[in-house]
Amino acid sequence: MSTLAFSLSDFSWSRLVDVEWYWAALASFVVCAVIINLLAVYAGLNTLIERKIAAAMQARVGPWQVGPHGWLQWAADALKLMFKEDIIPLQADRMLFRLAPFVVFGGSFACWVALPFMPGWSPVTMNIGILFVLAVSSSVVLGILMAGWASGSKWALFGAMRAAAQIVSYEVPVGLTILGMLLIYGTLDMQKISAMQESGGVFGIVTDTHLGIFSWGAFRHLPFTFIACMTYYTGALAETNRTPFDIPEAESELVAGYHTEYSGMRFSFFFLAEYANMFVVSAIATTFFLGGWLPPFGTFFSHVLGIGHGVWIMPEGLGRMFEGLFWFFGKSFVLVLLMVWLRWTLPRYRVDQLMDLCWKKLTPLAFVNLFAIGLSEYNPWIGLGLGVVALGFVGELIRREVMAPAPVEHPKIA
Repeated sequence: MSTLAFSLSDFSWSRLVDVEWYWAALASFVVCAVIINLLAVYAGLNTLIERKIAAAMQARVGPWQVGPHGWLQWAADALKLMFKEDIIPLQADRMLFRLAPFVVFGGSFACWVALPFMPGWSPVTMNIGILFVLAVSSSVVLGILMAGWASGSKWALFGAMRAAAQIVSYEVPVGLTILGMLLIYGTLDMQKISAMQESGGVFGIVTDTHLGIFSWGAFRHLPFTFIACMTYYTGALAETNRTPFDIPEAESELVAGYHTEYSGMRFSFFFLAEYANMFVVSAIATTFFLGGWLPPFGTFFSHVLGIGHGVWIMPEGLGRMFEGLFWFFGKSFVLVLLMVWLRWTLPRYRVDQLMDLCWKKLTPLAFVNLFAIGLSEYNPWIGLGLGVVALGFVGELIRREVMAPAPVEHPKIA
């Protein structure tokens, strides 16, 4: 007791406060709390917007009862999920069943902390930002497999196997596409990648002048970077299990896929993870191809109209940060809305069509484009020749996958 009394009396709270990790832990808790609440509100509003768009495209009303014009329906759905009964099947592996939603959501949520939301600020500043995002997002596959196996249902297991095969397959063309862009930028820091697009050029001709959208990564080394943008976005659609690549959750075949047996708040974690992934892949596309937090205006507009130099009612530095936040979220939300639009426009792929598109079309295209970008950095003319070949490949791909009518299969007569 005397030793314990001596140690307690000798303890000083001021020493604990002075330690740097204490403030770092407090700041991390605050940032994580803000991001989680932002993610929850974003996911709720996104579901409402998606339902409104679906209703408009299908000539029906959509959510209308809760709140003005139904705009509080997402809040009512969130309350319903919070109070809904949580059921665990008798044949389920209870520990893995409980753990899987948190693994899936944790992998999606961790990607948000490395995104460059505004000039000079990210929740976590690191010089390997894109490498961290790609590594952490891979843990989602583990959570999906855990959910499918632990549910004790063949439908959930089939959906989990489909999802794992799909995500792992499409990570190949996505990774090759990002690798090609890293050859151009020469850094893994996503803040620096956004800042480098403030001055750029077309066809590999680098200038110090801000050319507006022509300084963005999608136009930096035409046609390779534009092909890379299309390849990345197609692969990102498949990685997030969005239509036309939503076969892991095919309701006509697998009820609801790997989360068939989940209900209540555990189901909502899968729901949040899907919409979090949609924003993450859109934010990466914004950072690499659409200028990040930079405004879509050239030098003339910036100087003459005063755009790009901060809001007038704020100090220049603070105004520039809020303006960058606006443009970053605006560009990312446009890409998210494009995913929503495609869901209610395109039919679902079959499993064989999905793998054929990945391994026979997107992956060779990503390899050729990577090789062309590397050569264009060394010799622009050789790279341009390969770029023409890649453009021809893209044209043929679009003709076969989008424009060509599906063959009519006549029933065989026994």
